[in-house]
Formats: sequence, C-alpha cells, structure tokens
Amino acid sequence: MKAVVYREPFSVEIGEVERPSIQHPNDVLVRITSTAICGSDLHMYEGRTAAEPGIVFGHENMGIIEEVGEGVTSLQRGDRVVMPFNVACGFCKNCLAGNTGFCLTVNPGFAGGAYGYVAMGPYTGGQAEYLRVPYADFNCLKLPKEGHEADFVLLADIFPTGYHGCELAQVSPGETVVVYGAGPVGLMAAYSALLRGAARVFSVDRVPERLAKAEEIGAIPIDFSQGDPVEMIKEQTDGEGTDKGVDAVGYQAQVGDASKEEPAIVLNSVIQTVRPTGRIGVPGLYVPSDPGGVDEHAKQGMLRVAIGKMFEKGQVMGTGQCNVKRYNRQLRDLIIAGRAKPSFVVSHELSLTEAPEAYRKFDQRVEGYTKVVLHP
Repeated sequence: MKAVVYREPFSVEIGEVERPSIQHPNDVLVRITSTAICGSDLHMYEGRTAAEPGIVFGHENMGIIEEVGEGVTSLQRGDRVVMPFNVACGFCKNCLAGNTGFCLTVNPGFAGGAYGYVAMGPYTGGQAEYLRVPYADFNCLKLPKEGHEADFVLLADIFPTGYHGCELAQVSPGETVVVYGAGPVGLMAAYSALLRGAARVFSVDRVPERLAKAEEIGAIPIDFSQGDPVEMIKEQTDGEGTDKGVDAVGYQAQVGDASKEEPAIVLNSVIQTVRPTGRIGVPGLYVPSDPGGVDEHAKQGMLRVAIGKMFEKGQVMGTGQCNVKRYNRQLRDLIIAGRAKPSFVVSHELSLTEAPEAYRKFDQRVEGYTKVVLHP
C-alpha cells in the first residue's frame, strides 16, 4: 500500500509499504479516508527527534472499518470511525482514571502510545491507505455514515487538544483568556475557550493569516512582532492580566522577529500575562529534542522558567498531552448538533500523493498553509 514515509530531515516520500493485518483478536483494520498533517509531525520531519528512516507518519486518522478481529464486540465492517492519536488499552490504572494519553500497557517503559510517532510504540502511522487499530472497541469512536469529514478528522487530535488546554486551565464562562500560538492547536484552544463561554480571548501570534483566523472566530488578535504581548494584553485588561492562559506553542517558541528559538519564552510570557491566582494550561509540546540555536539544557527539555514569579503569583499550571478519549465523544456531538465546526482551520484537502510538497510548504509556513488534510 502507499504511505507517507520519512527518509531524512526535510524529506518524506510516498512509498510502498506492507499493508497491515489483524494481529490480535481486538484489532480492526481501517481503510483511511482522511488523515491530517500535524505540527508534531514536523518535529520528526525537521530531524529534531530520533525518528529512523522508514517510519510511516500520521496520528490524526479516520476511515471505514474493513476487517474486524474476532474479539471485537461493538464494531463491524463498514463502520465509519475516528481514532484518538493516543493508542490506549482502556483497562490500565491510567486509562481507568481517564488519562488515556498516559496508558501503561501499549508502550512498555513509557507512559503513552501513538500512531506513527517516534518513541510512542510500534504503531504504524495512518498517512497511508490502511491502519491497524489495536484495542479497537476502546480506541474507535463511531461516526455518522456521512458528512462532516473535515470536522470529524480533527477529533483525532487538535480539537480535543485545544479543548484540553482550556480544561487544564479550567476556563469558565465570563473569563478572560490568553492563548499563545494561533497555529491549528492554538486556534482550537481559542475556539474551545469561546465554546466554554469565555468573555474575551486574546490570540497571540505573528502570522497575519493566523491572526485573521482568530479574529474571524471572535478572538482578539495580538501580533507579538509589533510589541510586548504581555503589555498589550494588560492594557486591555485594566492592568490586571487575564484570568486564564494556554500555551499552544511549546518548545519551538521564537522571539518577536523569528530570528531564533527561545524555548521558554512563551511559558514565561504566559506566567507574566495571567493574573495572580490564575490558571495555565500547557498542551504545547515540551520534550527533549534538538531545537536549533539553544543551549544543551534546553536540548534535554530543561528550561529557564520563571518559577519564582509563578510562585509569587500563586498560579497553577497543568501540562501534558491530551487524553483524547475524555473529550472526543462530546466534541463529536457538538459537531453533529451544529454547535461546533472546527474545520475552519483546514486550509487544504489534498490527495496522499501530494503529501511531500504539503509537508514542505507547511514546514516553511507558506502563506495559506494552516492545516492540511490528506485523502488516500
């Protein structure tokens, strides 16, 4: 079958790989109809991780079930499903507590598993024609037979992840919220804050089209290339700062002119922006990697964070990857009811064969490339 295969930094190709098959009675085989390129895929694409040549990318996947293992009870051939990027067992201590992003079963020696991502277990990615889904009764979310394709595929990751940032920050009706980053996850976090009833949401970025998208959904755009975003937001909140904050950037944060990366700059800006006793959610990725132009400590995931200021202000911070299963059913039903349409972030729907060029343009932040969905 055809799949997006990593070859070397800044190079993927459409390769022929072995079609997956049922390996366990709890598996299903899904024919992929939509699979998205994620900002997290760019960490591997850029050579920042230990990804080996030959890995098949893709953790945002949906499609139609074609084969069903004999132990599967709630699914059948022909069901349309979307899979959380987290591969989870459903029965370990963490899964039972709802922390499915940190499953203790699927990736021995590491809390959590995912499709097509380095160090996240032996699960081939879904930027391909077919995908094997383990623990399928737990991992597959059933969808209506038709409609909302570009909305539903976002239930695999970025819609729940943006919502998770707001949940970590405990965004409540009537509050002011700042979201640093207006990429796909940042836009989903701003959108989720508005869905949760926030009175005002500030969206911080420097890319004009991203800021325009944020403004379209009702957020207040803050261009950090034009000045200190902390001061700009405090001017609009009577000097107090916001009630809540979300870091949807992670360690690839850049200074105002985008000349270099400063992995801790967004965390410290959020701490400065959020008022005393406010809460902060961090769905942005902070992992040991190889960010360019930073010190050796940052390469190990150790950053110079203003913990003293955070302590002084009595703030609370929640972190970690999204437990997609905790939110995807409710978010699906919001889409079905017409209350949510997350596909506003999708800029391109392309064939799988166009993936190499889409990766290049998405990585270079080519104008117009906000979120790409591939159709095998």
